[in-house]
Amino acid sequence: MKQASDTLMYREAHESADVVERQLAANADVLKALGERLRAEPPRFIVTCARGSSDHAAAYAKYVFETRLGLLTASASPSVASIYDADLKLDGALFLVISQSGKSPDLLRSAQAAKDAGALVVAMVNVEDSPLAALADTVIPLRAGPELSVAATKSYLATLAAILQLTAHWGNDDTLHADVARLPADLRRGWDADWSALVDGLREARNLFVVGRGYGFGAALEAALKLKETCGLHAEAFSAAEVKHGPMAIVGAGFPVLFFAQGDDTLDSTLAVAEEFRARGARVLVAKPGASGADALPLPAGMDSIVTPLLAVQSFYRATSELALARGFDPDVPPHLRKVTETV
Repeated sequence: MKQASDTLMYREAHESADVVERQLAANADVLKALGERLRAEPPRFIVTCARGSSDHAAAYAKYVFETRLGLLTASASPSVASIYDADLKLDGALFLVISQSGKSPDLLRSAQAAKDAGALVVAMVNVEDSPLAALADTVIPLRAGPELSVAATKSYLATLAAILQLTAHWGNDDTLHADVARLPADLRRGWDADWSALVDGLREARNLFVVGRGYGFGAALEAALKLKETCGLHAEAFSAAEVKHGPMAIVGAGFPVLFFAQGDDTLDSTLAVAEEFRARGARVLVAKPGASGADALPLPAGMDSIVTPLLAVQSFYRATSELALARGFDPDVPPHLRKVTETV
């Protein structure tokens, strides 16, 4: 029988620490130069453009950029350019396009439209000789190497790391630089965290909510996608600030809810929602630093909250490769899916 450690999803997620370490060294010069340029010529605002897991990374970037740089960050819908051919007023903006393959026609059309409108186009892309890389004003290579599993893992974590590296250089932020420098060691330290509660709790599940807030919201989005993609499990992601506005009505006895929490000012309110669900009889799983107990998903303590989602997602990927097999799925070959989706 295939073991979790035999899957590409597991093995590629396990490479994440090495990927980030390689990225830190190889991208230092390009990010230093880009940071100097952005400080000298600050953009008026930031626009992200991505799909799928890359868009979940963009959701994380929004919180990082707005909290650490103070710049409003919005998500562009690619179809505005690729289908509706609308002219957006992007002069003076930073337009950040995120893609593993750099080939999707709608992202290419959006990037070209942004460039034509006067935006500075920056591409975070894994395939360095892709059409997107050729189009962009500046390329930040993800340097994840070939990713063979349909479910993106190391390329997603590489994107989060690149977002942190860009922010540290742009903001000339020594504290964030130190947090980023620790990332490879933190990822290695967190790899063996015991998330067996996730496998036990979701083995027979049919539906669940995934909840996060702030820096952790992108992790919730990514986890919900991967549970659908690799485990055949219907999962919906919500902010802890929004889940009580309607969705809470269907949470009752036995309904599973997975929480991603980090040790910042969102922690108390997120855990309060978790306790309210638990009081209704829901099966509540909480991923947070120092977590303990029957349904706890532990993460290493002592990290800044801004980097917690990277370790949470890494542990989630590892556990999900096991959960998929336990539910009768091969996480490397999800039904009806291909590695590269070329949306028009």
